[in-house]
Amino acid sequence: MGAGVQVDVGADRLDVPAADGTADAMFVHPRGGGPHPGVLLYTDAYGLRPRIEEMARRLAGAGYAVLVPNVFYRHRRAPVLDDLDALMRSSDRALLFDQLRPMMAALTPPRVHADAGSWVRFLRDRGEVGQGPLGTVGYCLGGRLSLRTAGEVPNEVGAAASFHGGNLATDAEDSPHLAAVRSRGELYIGHADNDTSMPPGQMGRLTEALAGAHVRHTGELYVGAQHGWTMSDTAAWNEPAAERHWDRLLDLFRRTL
Repeated sequence: MGAGVQVDVGADRLDVPAADGTADAMFVHPRGGGPHPGVLLYTDAYGLRPRIEEMARRLAGAGYAVLVPNVFYRHRRAPVLDDLDALMRSSDRALLFDQLRPMMAALTPPRVHADAGSWVRFLRDRGEVGQGPLGTVGYCLGGRLSLRTAGEVPNEVGAAASFHGGNLATDAEDSPHLAAVRSRGELYIGHADNDTSMPPGQMGRLTEALAGAHVRHTGELYVGAQHGWTMSDTAAWNEPAAERHWDRLLDLFRRTL
């Protein structure tokens, strides 16, 4: 589909069989036509909310069938916290992350791998989704999940993107970059400027590992953009950088899916 062309989309709230129960999710897809390339969208730590639906609709409007699972389904259905909006707007984020941290820590690599299989099966079973390669995209926490999924199910993922993902290439034995090197698709990694969760040392380690494994990839630094710049419901929102992220993402998916 050509750049800038948007189609009418439908958005369904549904439950998806998952590795450890049932996950609530959003499935957004073009109305009519198709089948369409399938995309798995991983949210940031704030989870499913209106901004994420807006982004999924924009992606679906460009011609993709998009699944957005609640990756914290083991803890609760979306919204992932009571008073999420107020907590996100608060100048003191301690209470917010005190509640989110245990949920994030529970997303161990084996659980992420098992869940990825569930999300892929859902997409493969839907008539709206074509049989070609799938795409993944993730934000912040979701950036880690996107790159890990690309390496854990390499036969399914044709392209994966991470935007302002943090801790992508640590020295831990289960660092996401050690999974990403198994990807057979093309990767795009958009880094936030001066991001303490993704310092230059980790950027270099990630690039070196992907190059050494002959994984086709692009890394780009969004100069002046803070961690979380794509999210219009946060103080980090940067509209020019967010629009550039859409250009990069849609170009990646057009070429590969």
